[in-house]
Parts: sequence; C-alpha cells; structure tokens
Amino acid sequence: MATTPALSGCSAHSELNPGQLTSTARLPAPFTVPLPVPTPMKPSTTGAGGDRYAMTLRQADVEILPGYRTRIWGYDGTFPGPYLEARQGIATALTLTNALSVPIATHLHGALAPPTEDGFPTDLVYPASLADLADPAKTAAMSDMPGMPGMPSMADPLARTSALTRTYTFPMAQRAATLWYHDHRMDFTGAQVWKGLFGPCVVRDEREAALGLPCGPREIPLMITDRAFDADGQLIYPTSDPTLLGRPDMAKTIAAGAQGDVILVNGAPWPHLEVAAVRYRLRFVNASNARRYELTLDGPADSAFTQVGSDGGLLTTPLTHRTLHISPGERFDVVVDFSRYPVGSLVTLRNTAASGGPGQVMQFKVTSKAGDDSTIPTTLSTIETLTPTGTPHRLVFSRGADRWRINGTTFDPAKPLLHPQFGAVEEWRVLSTERHPFHLHGTQFQVLGRNTGGPGAYDHGWKDTVELSPGTEIRLAVRFDAYRGRFLAHCHNLEHEDMGMMATLSVS
Repeated sequence: MATTPALSGCSAHSELNPGQLTSTARLPAPFTVPLPVPTPMKPSTTGAGGDRYAMTLRQADVEILPGYRTRIWGYDGTFPGPYLEARQGIATALTLTNALSVPIATHLHGALAPPTEDGFPTDLVYPASLADLADPAKTAAMSDMPGMPGMPSMADPLARTSALTRTYTFPMAQRAATLWYHDHRMDFTGAQVWKGLFGPCVVRDEREAALGLPCGPREIPLMITDRAFDADGQLIYPTSDPTLLGRPDMAKTIAAGAQGDVILVNGAPWPHLEVAAVRYRLRFVNASNARRYELTLDGPADSAFTQVGSDGGLLTTPLTHRTLHISPGERFDVVVDFSRYPVGSLVTLRNTAASGGPGQVMQFKVTSKAGDDSTIPTTLSTIETLTPTGTPHRLVFSRGADRWRINGTTFDPAKPLLHPQFGAVEEWRVLSTERHPFHLHGTQFQVLGRNTGGPGAYDHGWKDTVELSPGTEIRLAVRFDAYRGRFLAHCHNLEHEDMGMMATLSVS
C-alpha cells in the first residue's frame, strides 16, 4: 500500500475560519416560526422491483423568511427536498429530471450503493439546454477547453453522463440509519447545495422498529443549515458568475467555507416546536456547507441527549451527552426526554460554537403531559469490531496558496489516489492542518482513535463522516466489502471539496 510523508508543521498552522456572511433582510425574532415537520414522500409504485420515486429538480420561489419569497433550486422545488423513507433490503429507485439550467449529480450520503449510483462528481445529468454535453463523443472534442459552459474543470474519461433524466437505484442492503441526499456536481457542490439541493432520507428495518424507541409523530428529522439573505430576501453566495455555468469561481471570503448568520431547521429560521412531556427521537443532520455545531439544551442539570445512533445506524448501547458536536455531513440519532421539564417550559437548543444568531438553533415548547410507552433499551444492536492488518494508508489534508489538497495534490477524477483492497480491513490514518469533516463514500468505517488515544466522545458506532481537529491524526478501520469500483474520500466542507480537497479511490 502506498504511503505519504508524515504530517509536519501542524502546530505552525493557525486555523483558517470559515467566512460568515451577513444578512440585510428583516430577520424574524427567534422561535416565532413553526418547525416544518416532514412527512415521508409516497412512492409512485411499490412492487417486486422495489419502491420507485420521481422528483424534478427545478427553480422555485418559496417562503423561508416571513414576508419574503426566496428563489431556490430544489428537489421538487422545495427547501429542503422531500423526505424519503427506505426499507432495508428493498431497492429504492429514484428518477430525477433536471429542469434547472445547470448540470447536477446526486449523492445519497451514507448509502451503500454501486459506484454507478453513487453520484460521482463528474457523472452529470445535463439540462435540456446542455443536452449535447451528455454525448461523450462531443465532450471529448471540448475536454481541453477549460471553462466551457456547464463542463467540469477537468476531463474525466470514465464519467457516466446523461441528458435531462437519470434513475439512481439504491439496493438498501444496509442497516437502518439516517441518511441524506444532496447535489455533488464537481466544482459547484457548495453553491448548488446552498441554493437548496439537499433533503432527508431514513432507512428502516424490522429490528430497529421492535426496540420501542419513540416513533410516529415523536420521531422527527432535523436538518440544520445556515444561510444569509440580502435585502430582497434572496440567498447570498458570493460569486462573480451567478449562472454557475462558467469556470469554477468562489469569492475569497468563503474559500475557507461559507457560513450564514441565519440558522434554519427543516428550512425554517430559528423555529419552535410544541412537544408533550415525553421522549422524542430527534434525527440531527448537519446539512450546512461549513458550519459545525456544539448543541446543548437549556434545562435542569440532568437534561441531556441520549445518543442511540450515528451515521451508520444504531450504536451497541446508548450514550449520554450534555453537548453534541456535529460537523458538516454528520448525523446523530438521539432521544430527548421532555418529561424532565415542567409543562410550560421553553427549552432552547443552542449552538455553543457560535454567538448571536448562529448561537441559537430552535426552541421546544413543552405544552402538555401525555402517556409514553417508548423505551431506550440498554442494548441497541450488535456491531462487528474491525481489526486492521497491513501497512496503513495515510491521507494528509492541507492547504496550498489557492487550493485545498490531499497528500499534496488536488482532485483528479481520473487518477486514483488510493487503491483499497476489496474485503480487507485496512487502517487509514487521516491527518489535518486545519479543521475538516472527513467523509468516505462506498462504505462505513470505525474510529480506532485520535492521536495516541482512543476514540472521541462522538466517534462511536459505524461512521462515514468524522471531524478532524487542527493538528490531529485520526485512525480508522476501513473495509470495502459491498462494491468494487470508483469511490471518493473528501472533506465535507463543501467549499473545500470544490477547491480540490477530494481523492478518487479505486476499490479492487
């Protein structure tokens, strides 16, 4: 296995903080807008071939801030996109029609899917206006012409492109878990997700359903994002080419990551939710481009989050956290017991990693007492322990003068940086000079430890995204045993990945 030089000079690098954008729109007072609670989208057909869904990616004007109509790009024209509910072992087929003006590529984050279905950044679905670019014979003639409208910045002879529509088929041969889907277009993921191309997905199985965890109206996906709005209520994302069709372009103010000053949960600014004094299951998804959160709950000394699941599904046993650290792309499945609060209580979910508006997330209003037959079992699931063998792979995350890099290089879709062996348990050592959320496609991994210690408080269970702190080495046990082929490892700070912080993997 190839290795790279050890990380040097970590302590000499001060952390480059993401840039916060400032809204000029009239912002609502926190906790005055109701939380939108999503309901699962109904499949168009269900049968022997699985569950089939269809969505159109289109532009729409929607109300995010009260009194404004904000132009977004959304799956079915919503912000966020529809809530998908999948069943373990039952294939989910998702047909997407691109009615936007730009190419798209959709990645189901956390899914164990064949490489053809993984939403590789150059596997683009072109809109009708650029349909000719889906023809490999025509794009080959233009591949040496950087900046061609709608084309990625680097040629990829292995790209699987299509015009107008594409059907992704996900086998769902995986554990019940919280997933999410989002655009993954090369060079423009940050801008297109910022505009609204993301949505929630939950995989269910019979074992989890039998545990007695809170369910039905007491199980709520919470997609946390941040945005900034101009005086007309439009999204602020600084770029000199608002069409997103020319050369990749990003203002230096957000090159370290775009952050807004308005926190949105399920698309609503600082919302509130009425709850009974019972247990609720909250599925947190950090769908922000670059903002990390340190979530806490107001309340008595014993108020806490009981974590029951991570990115890859249920933990072996519940864990208790007073603060929940969640980096971009991560998911935490928790139970909050509101019976600890008297009826009439206002329980604020705060973000202690920030102050002002970004330091507040949402509020729960405990309005009544109710019966509660839910439980939190002391044993949730069984997880195989992975033990690596062989020489470790090493990935070094760093920044150059104008690009973000892995092992000193920027992303090349056609040149694999690593060649993991199918079925082997390998140790990966990932090192960073800045703060980065590390994400791996095609499999889940286990965290062995950080620096010379063991796993951190938020590293337990199966993971596909994990935070790297500045100057930290994290050790992972990785096994690709679902599919061979081409996958990705990358930073899930979306501006970082757009500026080269991705690596192609070839699993064989």
